[in-house]
Order: sequence, then structure tokens, then C-alpha cells
Amino acid sequence: MRVLERPWARLVLLSGMVATVPAFAAAKAPVHTFVAGHGQFLLDGKPFQIVSGEMHYARVPRAYWRDRLRMAKAMGLNSITTYVFWNWHEPEPGVYDFSGNRDVAEFVREAQQEGLYVILRPGPYSCAEWDFGGFPAWLLKDPNVVVRSRDPQFLAAARTWLLRLGKELAPLQIGNGGPIIAVQVENEYGSYGDDHAYMEDIRHMLVDAGFTKAQLYTADGPAQVPRGSLPELPAVINFGPGDAQAGFAKLKQLRPDGPMMTGEYWDGWFDHWGAPHTADTPDQQAKDLDWILRQGYSVSLYMFHGGTSFGWMNGANSNGKNYEPDVTSYDYNSPLDESGRPTPKYYRFRDIIAKDTGVKPPAVPTVQPTMTLPAISLAEGVSLWKTLPTPTHSQQPLSMEALDQAYGYILYRTQVDGPVAGDLTIDTLHDYAQVYVDGKLAGTIDRRLGQHRLPLNMASNHAQLDVLVENTGRVNFGPALPGERAGIVGNVSLAGKTLTGWDMYPLPMLKPDQLAYSKQPCGGACFYRASFTVTTPRDTFLDTSALTKGEVWLNGRALGRFWNIGPQKTLYVPAPWLKPGKNEVVVFDLAGKPDRKIAGLDQPMLHAAVQPAPAK
Repeated sequence: MRVLERPWARLVLLSGMVATVPAFAAAKAPVHTFVAGHGQFLLDGKPFQIVSGEMHYARVPRAYWRDRLRMAKAMGLNSITTYVFWNWHEPEPGVYDFSGNRDVAEFVREAQQEGLYVILRPGPYSCAEWDFGGFPAWLLKDPNVVVRSRDPQFLAAARTWLLRLGKELAPLQIGNGGPIIAVQVENEYGSYGDDHAYMEDIRHMLVDAGFTKAQLYTADGPAQVPRGSLPELPAVINFGPGDAQAGFAKLKQLRPDGPMMTGEYWDGWFDHWGAPHTADTPDQQAKDLDWILRQGYSVSLYMFHGGTSFGWMNGANSNGKNYEPDVTSYDYNSPLDESGRPTPKYYRFRDIIAKDTGVKPPAVPTVQPTMTLPAISLAEGVSLWKTLPTPTHSQQPLSMEALDQAYGYILYRTQVDGPVAGDLTIDTLHDYAQVYVDGKLAGTIDRRLGQHRLPLNMASNHAQLDVLVENTGRVNFGPALPGERAGIVGNVSLAGKTLTGWDMYPLPMLKPDQLAYSKQPCGGACFYRASFTVTTPRDTFLDTSALTKGEVWLNGRALGRFWNIGPQKTLYVPAPWLKPGKNEVVVFDLAGKPDRKIAGLDQPMLHAAVQPAPAK
């Protein structure tokens, strides 16, 4: 049932927040209200200043959720903000996963138990430097589907997803006894388009999914509010250091009746492969936070705790020309660092929040120390070429999505009659390729560097051409979104002649620990396996400085990517993912060498010097 919403104020009946009683059993709790009205947020008719911070449950090991939430409370936050990533929960159409680290309802319940309200950002589009902005890759299988539009196929898929999500989270709205006080409609749509009918479609989906007992709202950059907002909903604004006063002045001009809130105050930033670690501006951030709170405005810090884009989940940026893939770490220079440890910024913000709100926070919890690990020799290996699955044949190369593959690598193989010399040209490469002629590496093509061709000189009468392509992260923001298919998208030609007759080998690399390893030396594109012993598990950081480009798995869990171009040179290893006793690590390196070593450091390396890009 759809509910009509009046401008700025929608009466929300709230049952009491009883941490020890499940939300669905709290029917007899006192009734509360949470509305946007009279220029502010009102809880039980009284002004309520939201002091929130963003933290994504998908980027934090489940065993650490409560630790991080307690840190949020101890910094003085009264709320926690989180995205829900669609692709994290529906990896295949109609196949849902809300177990383990994907149990978002449990994350929300734990936030309530720690005395925090929750601001929910269910999308369906998220951004967040997360692969494809949170959209599932299978949406791209049909090239006619257009995401973030009124395309009927996209709207039908988004509606099905949001209705399913509502079953998990609608019972946890504050009107049902849970902690969810606000639910965002889409995300920064004004930076993408201005189709208000589309925004109404998404709003109605959320209402039909049961999100009627929390305050719906939109979020945009200050100048984009007219494009992305809906007149019947509160609009909050997102901005970075130094823009607080101008941003709120713009919001006041556009929405004089309020409420006044920044949905994302960027208290840090993310990193790209091959670019220097982003510099921080803590003095300006402290000044802005102090000013915002003293005005009585509401704020959500983006991020409070960034965490890690484990596995293949990092996103990328593109302005339609340049492509910038994000690193695995999402440390973000946030108050709580990647491994959940308070930084000087944490304590500085804590003092400001306490001073400006007059609320004394709990004591800061103690954090277990990190540990080192002695050098681990990668003594067992197996060549990628010995692990190829059964191929699919096609006259033209097909994208990953066309082959029902979401992440990882894909190998394209064809036969070339020669001799022939000229440029190998790939119309659209997403994203990084190593090119082999008769099994020998001939060169690389890197979307990041704007490359799409490689000179080849094939002297033999008949040669095998292999193009091994890595999806280094789909773009998560901007106009490139609808075309973010991975692999080879389009034709491949050599010396001006289109190549046909391709065998394609999907390489999602789901179970690399189950390959046939041996102690025979392995070089080139290889998997390596090693074991090590831990007495008492503690957080550590795997030093990948000796490696080239690839991925690491620990006890079957994908930790993330490494690339020797920097700036990231370690991968975060959470203590709960280690076992007392024997542990196993698997490394895939595109340019591996036998007996390379990795070790565990007690500090991360996130700002190493970067390798300069080669001259074009």
C-alpha cells in the first residue's frame, strides 16, 4: 500500500526501542514519532540533532561489527549510516544471501543494542567506490538494459530486489521498534540525471517494500538538489572540507523550511592504483564539524570507519575518458582506520562532538595489538595455463556478463594465420590485458592508461593468440555506468583485420585453494600456496611488496588485490579470519616468480611511492 507523504512532515508511529526484545516483538512498547518538521528533525516532537557516521557492514568482518559500533558510540555518535549493496545480496537473479557477513538485519540490531540509531541507504544505486555502484553484474548481461533509468527491465529488477530487502529490514524501522530512523531514496541522483519520474518510481518501490515507518529523504550535492530531490521529501546535502557554510547557505536557499543536514561530510577520501595516497585535511575538517554542530545542524561523517573492499569489490572512477580503479583498502583517512583503530582525528572529533552537543561519550574501548608474521615462502605453485576450464566458443568475443561471470579474469583465445605485423586493437577493453603469442608474453594493454592497442609481429604461419583480461573494478559513479561490461566489449583486430573464432575461458577464481599445486618452479601467471602457523590470532597486514599484480586468499577468503604500482602495499588480515594453528594463504600473480615471500607487518603500508605511468 502506498502512503501519501506531505512536504517535510510525515507522521511516523514509533514503538519503543527495547534493546533486549526483538523488534517484531515490541508491539506493546510506548509509541514514538520521528518526523521532519519545523525546520528540523523531531523525535517525540522534540528537536533531534543527528550526529552520525558512515560504516558499511560489507567492509567489516562480522566478528568486528559490535567493536566498531562501540567505537562509534564512544566518539559521540548517536547514529550509524550504512549502504546496502544490491550485488552483495543478489549475486544471481532471484538468488539472495543474507547470511554471515551479509546479515544486514543483524548489523542493524547490533547497532540498536549499542544505543545507536540507523540511517539506511538501500539504493538501489549506492556508489561508495564499490564495484558497479552496488548494482549486480548480471544486469549487464542484456545490453539493452539501462541502469538508473525508467527502462522497464531495470525497474522490474530493482523493484523485486527492494521488496525482498524490505522483508529483512522494514521490521527494524523505528516505527516497528527498531533503530532505523531514515531511509534514503536512490543516491545523489542529481549528479547523474534529472528524471523526477524515475525518482518517484524508486520512492514508491521503497514504500511498497514497507519502508513507511521511517523518514524517507534524498541526498545530493548542494547545486544538484533541484535535479535529484523530490519536493515531498527532505533533501540533505553532501560536500567536502571547506564547503560547509556555502553548502548550507545553498540548501537554505533551496529548502528554507529545512531540515538542515549533510548526509555525507567527506572527512577523508579514497585512493586509486598508480596515484599518490590522498592527502588529509584534519584541521579544516575539525573546523567544519565544529561549525555544523554549533548551528544545530545534523551531520553524517563519510566515513566514520571505511574498512576494506575485500575480494573483487573495489570500484573505479571515470569521466568517460580516464579510468581510475580503486585500491582494496577503504581506509579513507577516516577517524577509525581500516583495522578499527582510533586515529588522532577520532579523538579530535570526539572532543568537538562532546563540546558542541554537551553529551559526554562512553570511554574509548581498548583495542588488541596487531602482530607480525615471519616471512612465508610461496614454495608451491601451479600455472594458470594448467587450470583452464572448458571454453565457450563464439565468432566474436563476449563480455564476462554474457558468460554469466561477475568478477575475476577471462581468457580469450584465437588462432592467427601469418606471418602478420601490425597493431592488435581492442575496441573496448575492460580493464587490463596481458597478450600472449604462442604462450609467450608480448605485452600489456591497460585501460587505466588509455591504451587499446599493442604492436605485434607474428612471424609464424600459424600462431595462437591469447588475451588474458582482468576486471579491475567496474566504474561506480558517473555517465559510464550503463556500459560497464567487463572483459572485451566489441571487436578485436590485428593489422586492420577483424579477428574471429574465439574460445573464451571464464576464470572467476572461486576456489583457488583446491588446485593441483606442486613444488615444481612456476613463473608467469601462477597460483602459489603456502601455510603458516599462528599461536594467538591478531590483526596483521600482509606485505605484498615482493609481488607484482594479482590477488590473495586467506583460509579460503578473498582478501583483495595487490599491484606493485602502489600506493597500497599491504592487505589487511582481520584476526577473526585467522585460526590458532595452521593457516593457508593463496596468491595469484600475473608475473609470478618461484619462492617469493610475503610477511605480516604490524602496520599497514597505504601510501607507498607510486610507479610513474609509462610515456604514451
